[in-house]
Amino acid sequence: MAKSNATKPLTGEALLEKVKELGDLPKEEKAKICGYVTSTKKGLPRVNMMKFYNALMDAQGIDLDSSSSGQGRGGRSASYRISVQSNGNLLIGAAYTKKMSLNVGDEFEITLGRKHIHLKQVGADDEEE
Repeated sequence: MAKSNATKPLTGEALLEKVKELGDLPKEEKAKICGYVTSTKKGLPRVNMMKFYNALMDAQGIDLDSSSSGQGRGGRSASYRISVQSNGNLLIGAAYTKKMSLNVGDEFEITLGRKHIHLKQVGADDEEE
C-alpha cells in the first residue's frame, strides 16, 4: 500500500530538461521516468499523469488560476446592462471595474445628460473622447 516512489518526482528546471532529453517517448513513459508513479492497493504501478502535467505547467510558469486574482469567487461577467436598484442606486459591478483595471480609490467626474450618465476618470488621458 505504500507508494513505490523510491525517489522524489522531478520538478522545475530538472523536469523540463529531462522531458526534453526523453524526446519522442510516449507521455506515460516520460511521466514514469520523471518519477510520477505510485502503487495501487494491489501493488500495481500507476502513472499519475495529472500530477505530471501540473508539475510541467508549474515548471513552465503557467498558472491557470491567475484570472481570479485570488479574491472572490469569479462573479458574473459584464452584460453592459444595469437597472436602478430599489434604493435608487445604480451599481457598477466588479466585472466592469476589473475589465477596466480600476483600483480602490479611483475617482470619476459625473456628467449628466438628458438620457445618459457619463463617467470620466479623474486624471485619465483625454485620448478616448
